[in-house]
Amino acid sequence: MTSLFRMPLVTGIALAGVLSGCVTPPQSLYYWGDYQKQVYRHFTKEIGPQEQIIELEAGLERARASGKPVPPGYAAHLGILYAQNEHHDKMQEYFETERKLYPESKNYIDFLLRNFKTPE
Repeated sequence: MTSLFRMPLVTGIALAGVLSGCVTPPQSLYYWGDYQKQVYRHFTKEIGPQEQIIELEAGLERARASGKPVPPGYAAHLGILYAQNEHHDKMQEYFETERKLYPESKNYIDFLLRNFKTPE
């Protein structure tokens, strides 16, 4: 009698194992690349702004090739790096790109523009 109850349990466990192997993980909405690593490196000052610009610009190209947008903050981060290198035209371009891609970032971008004033 106990073997009759065990059979559906074993079959159920086996079926659950097979079905869980078929599940694909959800795809990310954004192309992250190594952006999170770059933010960490920015705050720990492991590499300078110019090196980060090169890596993040390459990440933009990979994002375009993947057909996915970069995550919120990516363009703003690039703008900050360009501001640190006194490339105010590129800073402005990336701040405007961030605002265009993510309108909810308007207040943050306005804050950044106030703090990274362009030369008159």
